Amino acid sequence: VFIAAMGVVAQQAYDIRMYAIRDYGYVIHEFDPWFNYRATEYLAANGWHAFFHWFDYMSWYPLGRPVGTTIYPGMQITAVAIWRALGKLGSAISLNDVCCLVPAWFGVSASILVGLFAAECSGRKSAGAFAALIMAILPAHIMRSVAGGFDNESVATTALVATFYCWVRALRDRPTARDGEATADSYAFGVMCGLAYVYMVSAWGGYVFVVNMIGAHAAALAAGGRYSSKLHRAYSIFYVIGTAGATRVPPVGLAPLRSLEQMLPLLVFLGVQLLEAVEVERRKKRLTPAQVWKRRVQLAMPAAALLVVATAAILPTGYFGPLSSRVRGLFLKHTRTGNPLVDSVAEHQPGSTMMYRQYLQNVYPLVPCGFALSLLRLTDANTFLLLYGAIAYFFASKMARLVILLGPPASAFGGVALGFGFDFLIVNALLRLLGYAAEEEEEPGGKKSPAPALDVAAREEPKEALKDAPQGGNGGAGLLKSKPKPSQLAAAAKARRAESRRAETNPLGGFAAAREEAAAAVMAVADSPGGVKTRLWVGLALALATVYAYYDFHAYCHRMAEGSSRPQIMFKATYSNGQTVMVDDYREAYWWLRDKTPEDARVMAWWDYGYQITGIANRTSVADGNTWNHEHIATLGRILTAPQEEAHSYARHLADYVLVWAGGGGDDLAKSP
Repeated sequence: VFIAAMGVVAQQAYDIRMYAIRDYGYVIHEFDPWFNYRATEYLAANGWHAFFHWFDYMSWYPLGRPVGTTIYPGMQITAVAIWRALGKLGSAISLNDVCCLVPAWFGVSASILVGLFAAECSGRKSAGAFAALIMAILPAHIMRSVAGGFDNESVATTALVATFYCWVRALRDRPTARDGEATADSYAFGVMCGLAYVYMVSAWGGYVFVVNMIGAHAAALAAGGRYSSKLHRAYSIFYVIGTAGATRVPPVGLAPLRSLEQMLPLLVFLGVQLLEAVEVERRKKRLTPAQVWKRRVQLAMPAAALLVVATAAILPTGYFGPLSSRVRGLFLKHTRTGNPLVDSVAEHQPGSTMMYRQYLQNVYPLVPCGFALSLLRLTDANTFLLLYGAIAYFFASKMARLVILLGPPASAFGGVALGFGFDFLIVNALLRLLGYAAEEEEEPGGKKSPAPALDVAAREEPKEALKDAPQGGNGGAGLLKSKPKPSQLAAAAKARRAESRRAETNPLGGFAAAREEAAAAVMAVADSPGGVKTRLWVGLALALATVYAYYDFHAYCHRMAEGSSRPQIMFKATYSNGQTVMVDDYREAYWWLRDKTPEDARVMAWWDYGYQITGIANRTSVADGNTWNHEHIATLGRILTAPQEEAHSYARHLADYVLVWAGGGGDDLAKSP
């Protein structure tokens, strides 16, 4: 059923992203995607070595730009690799068409990965299926993944979710692991997590969020008393592979070891080494919890002192770089980042409730419900989902463009809420009502009593030892009549003993015990005959309401997708007689520049159009969306807003032609003061 659901997800995710292709053809959209496409063409034509040594003299005249050392090349490498692979298979598809389709293809893969991620975190395949269905058409995801929108985020979202899935998968419990020992999963998926992170680094500058997210989760697990050797192996392997790979990406270099933004993961890496040393000693010497804490303090104090001394010695040398303007903007008022270009961009403004409703629509009220339900089951994987949701919400509230980070956790929480309602209120209640889950067992005194009911929170942990499935397994897995084997019961008992020993050093153990007692009390009522019928009726009512809400959500998402699929470089217009025509003035103007001006002509325009001037017209531009040089853009703005004679006295030294868009609305005249 889960695999069939993923097939539906793939179809829905692909179809909703193809509006641009159906309406406008295979056209690259907007501004930044044109630079990405031009870079992809350069890689395909000139090869790997030339690409990473490419100095572009056609942009930022007369300065130029060292593209090979300032670009995140993951998307370009991916597109060229897919294009060449399809060529080997006999396909005649062009590189332009591949670049147009890459966002749609990766939108499908990101949706499926969110389903796997949600299933792993929640322990319910039904939650994973619902989460994937939401992610497939969620506007917060579609906004950066429509066909033609060849931008970094379209590929990076898949890399982000893949990294997070491999991370939580590496932390899955195994009954064969004794006394907190490492598991095979922590090695295998630790390696995969590191490799997925390297791909993430190569694709988008948002990789800093990913490494800090995993570092914060590892630190939270250790602080919450859930440290184990599997955490050490998973994090250490991830960090070593990820950092080694990240340093090979040209724009990153040694930033993982020098940037203040990435010091937390490094400190966590050093910290887990100390914790593992104590853990090894604990197993060898059978230390008590009190002795474990004492030993941790004994190792931590000199290590902290050494760290402080080293920091004090290195800090004055300027080894550590400052926080970037965009990161400062997450913690400072948006008009105080120190970069006026960053401050002026609309998508760098703070988020709002209206924005959440726009990009999450009917999923918005489901998120708190899924978050609350996730609190009932605090496993290693589920705590990551909770932490991810909280941090992504904080960042989206500070910068509107980061609502893209909310797509995966919002979908997962929505899936948790819907999966709980489906499993607990409908499937479990119906099976119990029909007698499949109420198999009677004979007690020692000769009396018969119903078999234990499915428990939402407290009774899912033993199933991890009884069945090799995502943490907690599927919601309906505990409804089978078959009895566990003696070996499975022994493994479950061993898992409970290990959990009990870990609880002794867990500062949240009291909360967990109270939570389990409350859940048991609720289940006692819910499993009564009246409770089962009530659950079923409530579940059916909610199912009808969900179907109605989904139709509304589906229609809204398709309207949003159609609106997001407009290339901006061309658009539709309607005559007074109702006839629809395609307005292609922008591209025609660029083609005129390409065909009617000398090859070495320099074209000046607002910096927005720089990528299109070089990408479509194949002419030298004065500035573009890279915005790396404030003074150059200030000079450009001065020329375009000054009186004619003064402007010409400046412009004649920089350009042969000046491109000005006019015609009303958002034209260049509207940008003048």
